[in-house]
Amino acid sequence: MHDASPDGVVARARGLLGRTLHGHGASVRITEVEAYGGVDDPASHAFTRTPRSEIMYGPPWRLYVYRSYGMHVCANVVTGPTEIAAAVLVRAGEVVDGLDVARSRRPGVADVALARGPGNLARALGLTLDDLGTELLAGGGVRLGPEPDVTPEVTTGPRVGVSKAADVPWRLWVTGDPTVSAYRRSPRAPQRTER
Repeated sequence: MHDASPDGVVARARGLLGRTLHGHGASVRITEVEAYGGVDDPASHAFTRTPRSEIMYGPPWRLYVYRSYGMHVCANVVTGPTEIAAAVLVRAGEVVDGLDVARSRRPGVADVALARGPGNLARALGLTLDDLGTELLAGGGVRLGPEPDVTPEVTTGPRVGVSKAADVPWRLWVTGDPTVSAYRRSPRAPQRTER
C-alpha cells in the first residue's frame, strides 16, 4: 500500500480532522477518521470494484454512504485520485451546530457521544443513502467546511474492526478529544505477532 505522496489518502484524512461536516440541521467538527487506500488496500470497499464501490472511482470530494450491518449508515469522503479510489471514513465528531436536532435523533445520549462512532455520526447529522454522491465542496446542504485555522495534534493507530490489513495505522484522531471512539480489533483479524 502506498501513501508517500503529500496528496495521499492519509494526508487527506489528516486534513479532514478539525473540519466541519454539515448535515441536515446539524454539524460536527470531525475528530476521528480512517483512511482506506482503494485498489491498493485489501480493507477498502474499492479493493474489488463493485456497484457499491463505484462512486469511489469517481471525482474526489464526494460523499460515499453505505449501510453497515444492514442498519447503520456510514459516511466517507472520496479523496481520489480516481484510478486509486481512495476514501476516508468519518468515524467521530463533536456536534457544534444543531445540538437539539442531533439530540432528537439520538435521545438519551450524552452530548459528547452524539457523534461518536461512524453510524452514530451519520445518524446525528441525518445522513441517509439519499446523500450518496453529494459534492462536499459545492456549498449549501451537506458539505465540508474550510480547513481549521489551527492544525490539531493527531494520534494514529490501527483501523477499527477490519480483518485485512488490520495493523495498518490509518486511523487518525484528534489527540485527547473526548468524542473519539474506542478501538476494537476485529475478531477475524490475524493475531498480532510480537517483534
